[in-house]
Amino acid sequence: MGTVERREAPGESAAERSAARRGLEAPHRDISAPRRTGESTGGEQERISRPLWVEEPARRHPLPDPVRTAAVRAVIVIAVTLIQAMVAFLCTMAGSWLAFPMVISSVASTVVATWAVVDVWVTRQVWNQRYGVVSEPSSTARALRRERRARRREERAPLGEPERIGRRGGAGQLSHS
Repeated sequence: MGTVERREAPGESAAERSAARRGLEAPHRDISAPRRTGESTGGEQERISRPLWVEEPARRHPLPDPVRTAAVRAVIVIAVTLIQAMVAFLCTMAGSWLAFPMVISSVASTVVATWAVVDVWVTRQVWNQRYGVVSEPSSTARALRRERRARRREERAPLGEPERIGRRGGAGQLSHS
């Protein structure tokens, strides 16, 4: 199924597309498949070569790079924190001398993990504020500007042309030279 066909049927799930493809192609990459109906078979088998995977368009936009970087950093910090907490718990249960230092480092690591999560949120908000505004003709700001310009034009319409020129140029001059 091609990209165009996929876009025409957006409600179709990946399983349905996969099932539709299986009906036309061999179920495995190196398995011979009979020719499709309507073609001369003559008992022949043909090898259908298909790609290992089919790229499908992303449903959502990927995260911006700074946000993704902060998110990866947060996941790593959280993973280390969880490992530290588990080691602290096991050391405590075993009665090891390492229990106290591990508990202290787990508490500190929890603070750092919280900071990392807040960093992801703040980075996302900053990115949206800087780059997330879509400037389109249907934007609210543009509509308001358009209305203001129309009001100013209507206010100036009753004034005669000579008055406007005189107002801009000063003492009746048409140019500043």
